[in-house]
Amino acid sequence: MENRRTLTFGMVTLVTLIAFEAVAVTSAMPTVARALDGLPLYGFAFGGALATSVVGTVLGGSWCDRAGPARPTAVGVGLFCLGLLGAGLAPQMWVLVLGRLVQGFGGGLVNVALFVIIGRAYPASQHARVISFISAAWVLPAILGPAVAGLVVDWLGWRWVFLLVVLAAVPAFFGIWRPISNISDLSGRAAFSQAWWAAGAALGALVLFVGGHWWLLVVGFVIVAVCGVRLLPHGTFTLARGLPSVVLLRGLAGAAFMQADVFIPLLLTRERGFSPALAGLSVTAGALFWAAGSWVQARQGQRLSDTVRLRIGAASIAAGVLSAIVVSFAGVPVFVVIAGWCFGGLGMGLVSPVTSALVLRLSDPAGQGANSSALSVSDALLTTTALAAGGALFAALLDRGPVAYLVAFAVALVPAAAGVLVAGRTFGGSEDGGAPIALAGERAGAGRG
Repeated sequence: MENRRTLTFGMVTLVTLIAFEAVAVTSAMPTVARALDGLPLYGFAFGGALATSVVGTVLGGSWCDRAGPARPTAVGVGLFCLGLLGAGLAPQMWVLVLGRLVQGFGGGLVNVALFVIIGRAYPASQHARVISFISAAWVLPAILGPAVAGLVVDWLGWRWVFLLVVLAAVPAFFGIWRPISNISDLSGRAAFSQAWWAAGAALGALVLFVGGHWWLLVVGFVIVAVCGVRLLPHGTFTLARGLPSVVLLRGLAGAAFMQADVFIPLLLTRERGFSPALAGLSVTAGALFWAAGSWVQARQGQRLSDTVRLRIGAASIAAGVLSAIVVSFAGVPVFVVIAGWCFGGLGMGLVSPVTSALVLRLSDPAGQGANSSALSVSDALLTTTALAAGGALFAALLDRGPVAYLVAFAVALVPAAAGVLVAGRTFGGSEDGGAPIALAGERAGAGRG
């Protein structure tokens, strides 16, 4: 029990630092883009990291199933910190983007490894609770992250937003190394061949961001679709009940939330004249209510079924995106999007831990790595696709002012609305006594859909 407490504390500390980096960078990136004259690469700075995280999560899932989560966690933290160093020291925007690519790969390894650690180090009855603790680790960064990022940018410079996280992440990792090094593998079904499909999906996503021509965008979307479908459970894109729809919903929710979350601060700084710290209030609202939603569902959510909680969460995300669309019009007060983004964060606080717990529940122990990987891959691929589409349209309409933001937020509304529909398909499958759920890596060549 004491060992689990130490492990929980260490994981929460590490996730808190990762959360601070995500919140702080989102707040600081408008300043970074201006300083490095890199506004055309603004979306790439976020989406590129998500693209490489796909490869990291697929490799991490297979690696964890074969050898346990200790080494994937170590390598992931190392690459995460290396990418942060590259971004923090970047002389040009493309170098910063390159650092973000490395950071994303490392983050993908860490993300899936943490879920496997939870699945193997804790009894099933504690999975949802521990996952909620991990989600709640966003509370302090949500409250302080944007303000601290603004102060760091003003006093020390934007580079320290990246570099300070490195200084804290290394000792946080060593705090969990001893407990996780004792978690052995379960001789799971490793599927390193999936890494080729993951690399293809990441390549397609990168083509989306560097395209510049409509035909390159089409090529990128085709590559992502062909490769991505082989990384997800059979039936994901035909809305099969149970695990496939759970995985799809996670991706739709993440795509809607992230697409709006990265463009709201840019709108507030460029069009409304807000400082980075004040513009970060939207990020604060979203992240804080994300943690609050996770806390509520962990303690009171069992009064509602998983499907009801997921429907409420998806609808809340859609409401938040609608508030961003409304604020694209100059006469609408900023308070609307701050309040609306509270609903967006609340929705993610419901969807994220519930889908994570469902994946663990629907997976046998040897396949928790592969299916947790599929969950992260869905999130990364759909979010990357949304950012690429929204970023391309935003860049094309940049000279038209608020119209560019309106279109960018409209792109976020598409997966948000789809998520409300998919939430109703998340029950069924093995949890109702049906056939076992196929692992994400089992039918790589079977034309899954």
